[in-house]
Amino acid sequence: MGNIQKVKSILKCVLCVPAVLGALYFTLPCLRLLIGLLPMGKCRLESAKILSLDNSADASLDLLSRQDVQTCTTWNAPIIWEGMFDPYLYDQMHKQKESSVALTVFAVGRYLDAYLEAFLNSSENHFMLGLPVSYYVFTDMPEKVPNIKLGPRRNLKVIKVERHSRWQDISMMRMKTISDMIELDIRYRCTHIFCFDVDQVFTGRFGSEALGDSVALLHAHYYHLPKMLFTYDHNTKSKAYMKTGDFYYHAAIFGGSWRSIKALADACYQSIMEDKQNNVEALWHDESHLNKYFWLHKPSRLLSPEYCWDTSIGYRRDIRVTRLLWAAKHYDTLRTL
Repeated sequence: MGNIQKVKSILKCVLCVPAVLGALYFTLPCLRLLIGLLPMGKCRLESAKILSLDNSADASLDLLSRQDVQTCTTWNAPIIWEGMFDPYLYDQMHKQKESSVALTVFAVGRYLDAYLEAFLNSSENHFMLGLPVSYYVFTDMPEKVPNIKLGPRRNLKVIKVERHSRWQDISMMRMKTISDMIELDIRYRCTHIFCFDVDQVFTGRFGSEALGDSVALLHAHYYHLPKMLFTYDHNTKSKAYMKTGDFYYHAAIFGGSWRSIKALADACYQSIMEDKQNNVEALWHDESHLNKYFWLHKPSRLLSPEYCWDTSIGYRRDIRVTRLLWAAKHYDTLRTL
């Protein structure tokens, strides 16, 4: 019996290692800098023509131009980094295809006052310039949405939504709201959709190279970490349960064709509701369900952390540009009623 107890104690210690390392990563800036030195995986393709192409322009991607990062996945989807693509080529192709983009964003409670105006103004300067863009702002206070000067072929719709008592429910229930709006309106207006968190600011080109059938974002805090530290939901009772995965994706941004986002939103919402019926809540709420979905349904395109960067991480040599930055977080005041 003594040996059995020893084995159990050792196993408990081993299982605690990822949690301890994860906690240290987020509390020690020097450790974050060291993590940045860990190499990423490498793309094994010699030519972009072998990729599972989202569009014809993808064949022009220079997969070998960024030897410092991973530029494709094991299922031959591109990972978009600065220096890999010709912006003009993508812009011209999407103009010829008459691509149009819906941008959805939720600004509920104090998040509206704190972030929405800066988010929308910066989007007008950097998001999908040259393409038709329709903003869908979901809020519980439509009268407080700021009046933004919009460029040509860009419009804004304000949709009133219920304000839930918990921020976790606001985050999770957005999946149903997005799905409903796709069915009611977006599918008739736009070819693609991008869904954003509001507490972010555009700082550089976020252009047509990001458009694809199913688009996921590499989380800025995880892209150099070993998989053992990825915070997937390990609760077997949750529909978001994952033992392992490919990457850790950030729910602050996801996108794709309207059909793909409709399928994603419906699947995540169904999983969330099944968890609720079983009195279970996924570790990172809708982000946990999003990661599970992308594990089962591989995205056709990944965006590098350039597309959503957190400056608190510090200097990273592989981040040559920043296209969207995390805004300062004030969760102690914003996540209270």
